[in-house]
Amino acid sequence: MDLIADKLEADGFFAVDVTVKPGNKIEILIDSKNGVPIEYCIAISRLVEHSFDREEEDFELEVSSPGIGQPFKVLQQYQKSLDRLLEVMDNEGKIQKGILEEVTDSGFVVKEEKMVKPEGKKKKELQVFHHHFSFDEVKRVKEILSL
Repeated sequence: MDLIADKLEADGFFAVDVTVKPGNKIEILIDSKNGVPIEYCIAISRLVEHSFDREEEDFELEVSSPGIGQPFKVLQQYQKSLDRLLEVMDNEGKIQKGILEEVTDSGFVVKEEKMVKPEGKKKKELQVFHHHFSFDEVKRVKEILSL
């Protein structure tokens, strides 16, 4: 990871995940506020490949960006998704959808707008709810594409 961390940071990218799977398959997920061009994935792949000796150890390498709808893993993904629609599953399995409004080092706030029938009234009214989450009370958070 240290191998690519400085380059990613200098170029305005960040590592989402680095996994070594059985059979020496290395998967590196990278991202940035503006997405990741395929050319940059190729450059990172070459950087990693040139740092290992294939004569000593054979490996398979895959460098890509996380796909839409994949759960968030690092703080930068939350920051990148400000003002976007998210789906949050808490530790009890309850799902909340809304716009990511704020991100801190310890959690985030999602704004939900929904029609609610207030007590004593006949018609539903649009109400806004602000749901505060700490990172340790959520099981999964992912961005939702809205059409």
